[in-house]
Amino acid sequence: MLKPKTRWNVQTAMPAKVELLINELQVPPLIAKLLVNRNIEEPSEARRFLFMEEQQVHDPFLFFDMDKAVKRIKQAIENEEEILIYGDYDADGVTSTTLMMKALQYLHANVHFYIPNRFSEGYGPNEAAFRKAAEQGFRLIITVDNGIAAVHEAAVAKELGIDLIITDHHEPGPVLPEAFAIIHPKHPAGQYPFKELAGVGVAYKLAHALLGKEPEQLTELVAIGTIADLVPLNGENRLLVKKGLKKLKTTDCHGMKALCEVIGINIEDINEDTIGFMIGPRLNAPGRLDHAAPAVDLLMAANVEATMTLAENLDLMNKERQKMVQAIADEAFHMVESLAMEEQHVIVLGKEGWNPGVIGIVASKLVERYYRPTIILSYNRDEETAKGSARSIKGFDMFANLSKCRSILPHFGGHTMAAGMTLSIKDVDALREQLNELAASQLQAEDYVPIAELDAKIDLEEIDLASIQQLELLAPFGMHNPKPIFFIEQLHLDQIRKIGSNRNHLKLMLKQHDHVLDAVGFGMGEYADHLSPIAKASVIGELAVNEWNNIKKPQIFLKDIAVSEWQLFDVRGNKQYEKWMSNIPDNKRIFIVFQQHTFEKLPLSTYENEVLYVTDENIAASFDPAETNLVLCDLPPSMNLLEKMLIGGAPSRIYAHFYHDEHHFFSTMPTREHFKWFYGFLAKRKSFNLKRYADELARFRGWSLETIHFMSEVFFELEFVTMKDGIISLRSVQGKRDLSESLLYQQKQSQFALENELLYSTCHELKHWFDKKTQWSVTHEEEVEVWI
Repeated sequence: MLKPKTRWNVQTAMPAKVELLINELQVPPLIAKLLVNRNIEEPSEARRFLFMEEQQVHDPFLFFDMDKAVKRIKQAIENEEEILIYGDYDADGVTSTTLMMKALQYLHANVHFYIPNRFSEGYGPNEAAFRKAAEQGFRLIITVDNGIAAVHEAAVAKELGIDLIITDHHEPGPVLPEAFAIIHPKHPAGQYPFKELAGVGVAYKLAHALLGKEPEQLTELVAIGTIADLVPLNGENRLLVKKGLKKLKTTDCHGMKALCEVIGINIEDINEDTIGFMIGPRLNAPGRLDHAAPAVDLLMAANVEATMTLAENLDLMNKERQKMVQAIADEAFHMVESLAMEEQHVIVLGKEGWNPGVIGIVASKLVERYYRPTIILSYNRDEETAKGSARSIKGFDMFANLSKCRSILPHFGGHTMAAGMTLSIKDVDALREQLNELAASQLQAEDYVPIAELDAKIDLEEIDLASIQQLELLAPFGMHNPKPIFFIEQLHLDQIRKIGSNRNHLKLMLKQHDHVLDAVGFGMGEYADHLSPIAKASVIGELAVNEWNNIKKPQIFLKDIAVSEWQLFDVRGNKQYEKWMSNIPDNKRIFIVFQQHTFEKLPLSTYENEVLYVTDENIAASFDPAETNLVLCDLPPSMNLLEKMLIGGAPSRIYAHFYHDEHHFFSTMPTREHFKWFYGFLAKRKSFNLKRYADELARFRGWSLETIHFMSEVFFELEFVTMKDGIISLRSVQGKRDLSESLLYQQKQSQFALENELLYSTCHELKHWFDKKTQWSVTHEEEVEVWI
């Protein structure tokens, strides 16, 4: 057995709804099934989703205060006022700042940008920055991707005579800032139909309103910021990202070209993955380590030589950021391992010296490993403050729950799944206690096991290049429109091996009937030690096309693997004891020993508390094998003893080693013809010197020496012969006696049968023997339903 690491929730589409989409839209059945499973059931809705490019963006003047903001900005341009764009230091904030700068430059505005320093100023507007802006003569400040929580700072701006226009997408609090204008898709008095825009999307809508037409040349910035900020990729976000990705492939932005060259990607191949995993992190890196301005400079630069230097610097910063993240994550993992996890409904960790620019990534790593809502805090002992980043899990609204802790959180903001905050170090314990109480009341035990939402159950025969290419109709993929994950069951496994320089990835071949599929599991190398080659497995993963030497083949990127029945691992004859023993899971691990001398032959002292020495039927019968990881170290003295020991229930795994001294056993069991010839031989000789001539006789007949001695002992037991001083002599016998009357013959025959079943059988034959003797082969559907 191999339990999955996630809860598998397989979607099932109603056939009638699937058929409707197939007929109305003329789409392949797989696409229709995926649309229905994503609650896109009506043909008109599905058409809008699939053919998004035919749609129009929403009117930007549906935003509350949009007309007021546009009028004030145009007035500033006409009066040649200096305008300050107040941005943020992440990829969304960087692209928002760049977009607004470019839009206003198109209108010949006198515009500048300011991004606060993450470390000295923190997130969002701050009073000192506003006062400095006022001293420099700014009378109009436009925030992008921040400001909705700046109640105090808005009051300061008003006091200073600054008109503050806020454009933001973060969750509004109970009190809105008293700003000149607030452009927000979730404004309580607003009517904008799409609520999930990224900060750069909101900035784009303001640019649209200012320019009087949609500035499609800026959609590439919207695509980058929207994907990097992990907002839902549906509705208007999907439309803007599709436009932006198309524009990126032919971009005239020198900074983007330079960054792609440094990363080593072809700009024509840019998609949501390259943005999410390669471009976005590099635009984020400066703001995480120092100051975000170089990222804006890269996207704004007109000088080709300057952009290459900036791009190389961003790449170096990203590498430094990766090292820093791993170092902090390792510390955090160590801290978590010392905690009682059953009490940690929410993980809250903090330490002085942790870089506040990367703790959000660290929090994500802890959620990935422990699947608990997590807050990572960086302590500033001089100011006695803790600056933190939070990441959550399904079922626990981080923003809503932090809102219940407002009394100890002077500054916080964010979304359902992520948030940032600043608080006093002395209040950290109180925050941990309050959040743990809230989580304990909201989450059940199963909520701490991640859910894998599976789009469809398929068979290998359904997978080909054409079907995989059809999936691109659903792209771009992201939040609320993830890449489809498929469920495939009853698969035979072949070529199970570890790959990669650190052997930390898994490569295997999946087989089902006459069909095969290559499979790769990144970071799943350890599974190679926990999959029996004869097991039938179920997998979940993403389908993709593997291209090598101009040859294209379907493949699946594995996300999880499960084996619902017990597994047999054949380690017979494997003398690399330390290696295969160390791979056995320590959960309910039991080493079974039948022979005393086995303790001298195998390195069992390391596992002395997990060894069971089975010497009689009472010990065997009292053993419960259910769900154990069972190691059969040596051969039992009888089949009956082994059967009694296993009757209690199916183990999770059996590791069959069956250590034995080879010279104690026959290569073949003497047949009746062997005995008949040997008896005739003795009848002619009357007596024979076994001590002197047994070797010669064995070579002459092609038998083992043990065979000669065994037949002699059987004849002696049946009183056919006498034996003295190595001389065997035939006796005159009255009546007939059968070989089966010999207890020695019976024992050896039983031993030989045992050897054949346990030692010399194939792995498949051995598993069949266990199944037949114990009826473990029955797979109960209710057991499978636990994880599917």
